[in-house]
This record gives sequence, C-alpha cells and structure tokens, in this order.
Amino acid sequence: MRPLITTGLFLASLLASPISLAHFQTLIPSTAIANTSNQQQLRLDLSFTHPMNQGPAMEMATPAQFGVITREGRKDLLSSLVSYQVDGQNAYRSEYSLQGPGDHLFYVEPAPYWEPAEGVMIVHYTKVVVDAFAGDPLWQQMVGFPVEIEPLTRPYGLWQGNLFSGVVRKNGQPVPFATVEVEWLNDGRMQAPAEAFITQEIRADANGTFNFVMPFAGWWGFAALIESDITMTNPEGQSVPVEEGGLIWVHAQELPPQIHQTQTADK
Repeated sequence: MRPLITTGLFLASLLASPISLAHFQTLIPSTAIANTSNQQQLRLDLSFTHPMNQGPAMEMATPAQFGVITREGRKDLLSSLVSYQVDGQNAYRSEYSLQGPGDHLFYVEPAPYWEPAEGVMIVHYTKVVVDAFAGDPLWQQMVGFPVEIEPLTRPYGLWQGNLFSGVVRKNGQPVPFATVEVEWLNDGRMQAPAEAFITQEIRADANGTFNFVMPFAGWWGFAALIESDITMTNPEGQSVPVEEGGLIWVHAQELPPQIHQTQTADK
C-alpha cells in the first residue's frame, strides 16, 4: 500500500521541482549560416540556463576556455567576453568578425558550477559550428574535450524534421548507452504540456551513437552527460562528484510556407 502524501508535501515537491530540470550551457551565435556581408559580424551569447523553460538562469563565472577553430587553426577568444545579466545572473557575450569562408567551430569550457540540489559540480563542455560563406567544411573537427559529441550529421543547413545523429565520446572513445538530454531553446512560442516534454532523453546505443528528429525550427541543444572519474571541491570544502557534459547546439531551419501548405493539402 502506498503511503499517503499530504497536501503540504505535494506542494513542496512542486515548488522544488524546477531544480531537477536539466541544466544547459548555451553558446548561441546570431546566425548558424553567414552568407551575406551583413552577417559577417557575429554575436555569441553564453548563459547557463534551462532553455525550454526560458530560465531561470544560473550564475556563470569566467569560463576556463573560450575560442574558435577554423582552417587557420585555433584562436583564444577569452578576452573578447563581456559580462551581462540574464535573469539577474551573470552571463557572457562575444562579438566576432568572420574573416573568411569556412566553418567556424566555437567552443567554451565553463567554470565548474556547484549544484547543491544534486550534490555535484557541473562542467558542460559546449560547442557550435557556424558556416561562413560556404567555405571549407570543418564540422567533423573535434575540440578535444574530455566529453564531446562527434556529429555524424552536418550540424547546420538542416530543416525542421531532419535527423541529427552523433557519437558520445569520453577521452576520444565511444561511450556505450550514454544518456543524452535534448532541449529546444524556447523563443516563447511554446509551453510544455507536461514536465516530460521539457527535456527529451535519449539512450545511445552500444557504439555510443544516438539519433534525434528535430520536430520544429530553432536551436536544439544535445547534452551527453557522464560522471567524471575525478572529484572536485565544492564551496563548503567537501570533495564531491563531477557531472561532465558534452554539448552541441544545432539549428533547424523553418520550412517555407508553401511547403506547409502542400503538406496540409496532402492530408
């Protein structure tokens, strides 16, 4: 027989539920594909938040790494970061001028974040690829993070409804049956009808490979979550576990209106 849950305990659990929502480090460029001169100046926004719920954001300390990889090599962009406020919490923004054609792989290693509700330090290694003027492809390049998603699908030039596939890797090796959390960066158009719709969850296969169909347009975050082999010291001086996440942000383009109309007519 199940124990009775009092109204007070039930309400307390509802009030406490937001802390159980998935954390995502965002790294969102002003465009996923730059193909005109007015898109040459790129803006990148970095925050640590709950994207599907549009917050609340968590405080970000200065990242350990922030940079870009192009055909010219790797460039440190840490000094370009400027702090600003999201939900009253510290976040960062960077301006970057695309110098030439070719893929630009932006990446960030945020400072460890202490999550007392889960009893872990969180480090989410995050990347995004911007296609500049249809130049040399570099989207298969790995940053070299301890935990990272290797894209099997080119992570730009995708329509809503396209399939995105990737391999979860830890220290370069595939992670069998890894957990991958997926959230849409909500632009205010949607409210999840139930908590289960906020964070999609995938289990990779025995080779660490996962697949996900992006049902509508916008930015999608894929977070492969791994328990680290090391521990860290929390703000109270205790040795605690570390959640390492390998994140990639992927943009799906909205279908043209005439395609929608054709699909509706076919039904």
